[in-house]
Amino acid sequence: MPSPSIIRVIDLETTGSAPPQHGVLEIGWQDVALGADGRWEIYGEGGSRMVNPGRPVPPITQAIHHILDEQVADAPYWIDVARPVLDPYPRRLALAAHRADFEEQFCTPTLTHGADWICTWKCALRLWPDSPSFSNQVLRYWRKPEGLDHERGLPAHRAFPDAYVTAHHLRDMLNEASVAQLIEWSNQPGLLPRVRYGPDRGKEWSEIAEDSLAGFLTDRDPDVRFTAETELARRRGGGAVGRANLQGLLL
Repeated sequence: MPSPSIIRVIDLETTGSAPPQHGVLEIGWQDVALGADGRWEIYGEGGSRMVNPGRPVPPITQAIHHILDEQVADAPYWIDVARPVLDPYPRRLALAAHRADFEEQFCTPTLTHGADWICTWKCALRLWPDSPSFSNQVLRYWRKPEGLDHERGLPAHRAFPDAYVTAHHLRDMLNEASVAQLIEWSNQPGLLPRVRYGPDRGKEWSEIAEDSLAGFLTDRDPDVRFTAETELARRRGGGAVGRANLQGLLL
């Protein structure tokens, strides 16, 4: 049987958050594929590769992922690692990551062959708005995805374990909504279920007063602005905030 089409979930560990000043140290991946029964499932073993970032690893980032300079000194450079992992042509339908905006800084269209991206953080906001938080690990322990091997998903903040955990979230998302819908949500700012700060912190957006909502329309955070604009449109008779209805998910 031919290999199925996949969505490849990736995770990067880096020297920092702002390329080109910072570089990639490690990439991990785990694939998700559509099964014969029409349900999405975890596919294959996944993997990871170390990458020479071409610069020292700052102590502040070593404290997060614990990758040492000597562990990557003899590794290949990013330009040599990226394309084979990011572009398993012709099987790949899209790439996915949790908080994909971060990965997209390093995984440029040239390296990904112009791939579409799914951000599991943005999609979790839409599909599971009742979660107490939306980090990869909080979703893991709040949702307890079926089939997730606890030890295989550790340690956190290493590339393969994080990609493995994210892939279980993506699998379940794909079994609730279409690939096209997840990509559409991912191309928009995050739609926040609850107010993040201020006197209305923790409230659903539909609960706050009109003057309070107006103050968020000029917020510096694009996710906050987008959510406030969407809630205002809902109050004016159009748009929606929070969980989408079933019909919308199937379109």
